[in-house]
Amino acid sequence: MLDKKSLSRLLMSAAILTMGMSGAQAVETLRFSHTDNPGGSRQQAAELFAEKVAEYTDGRYEVQIFPSGSLANDPKAIELLQLGGIDFTVSATGSYATHMPTLNLTAMPFLVDTYEQGWELYDNSEWLQGEFAKLPEKGFRVLSTWEAGFRSFTTNEPLNSPEDAKSMKMRVFPNDMIRWSMEAIGFQTVVMPITDVYISIQQGIVNGQENPVDTIKSLRFYEVAPYITLTRHVYSPLPLTVAEKTWQSFSDEDKEAVMKAAADSAAFSRNLVKSSVESQLTEMQESGATVSVPDIAPFREAVQSVYAKAKDVYGEEAVDQILSDAAAIREKLPAQN
Repeated sequence: MLDKKSLSRLLMSAAILTMGMSGAQAVETLRFSHTDNPGGSRQQAAELFAEKVAEYTDGRYEVQIFPSGSLANDPKAIELLQLGGIDFTVSATGSYATHMPTLNLTAMPFLVDTYEQGWELYDNSEWLQGEFAKLPEKGFRVLSTWEAGFRSFTTNEPLNSPEDAKSMKMRVFPNDMIRWSMEAIGFQTVVMPITDVYISIQQGIVNGQENPVDTIKSLRFYEVAPYITLTRHVYSPLPLTVAEKTWQSFSDEDKEAVMKAAADSAAFSRNLVKSSVESQLTEMQESGATVSVPDIAPFREAVQSVYAKAKDVYGEEAVDQILSDAAAIREKLPAQN
């Protein structure tokens, strides 16, 4: 039989063990919403991000992923970030411009020509980093930038030049710069969330849409709009963002861990998307899509008015700053012919 001292010691040990076990099980779940399909590059990068967050926080956090817009489309997900309804999302820079209008300027046409130039712009442009630094006031912050690639067209009729665009309706997301560019090329524009695009092309509401190859493949737009025209008119990466409420709830140690996971997932995303474009185009061609590279000069010429319009709306200083940063990057990292 145990004496009182031994019994007391045993009960204390059991209590400590129970506390330790309950502490180990106290995992906090973080919600990550995006609009890519389960097989897409965003989902793959999200899975890596979740894995790394768990690893770098010693299992204190579990990132639960909601793909395919199952929680929200892109604009709604950003609103949920602001309200603290979700913890993470990843979307085109232009999607965030509703809350920081100057970010529209990143969607000016033909700013950069290569992935490497785009990475330099998003990682090191003094102007863009300054704009990102203002986002916590809006309720979210950028952790890193994932890749989607360069925007091109998928249409249900051939698109060889801006002349062909005049008879087409083009879906755009709620972004002035993209809309201005599409209208300058000659399209009639129709604003709608990406989750409605496939059926809208199928039903003839629009003739097509413009997105990076990775998105075209993932969301199967080539099935209903089989003419893929590689204009590469806008570099369109995907800032990964966290709700500011969530960020402020992290310890300094956990902030560092989440930033490290964000950097790892960005490197993975960039490599995956850049290296997948050719195989994705081949696969879509094998499924019946027609891929073409048009003469880009008429498209470049058509959008010249967009730069002047941007200056009228956003001011010459901001436009000149990002154009200057982009020009310096193109000179520093020239495209290989």
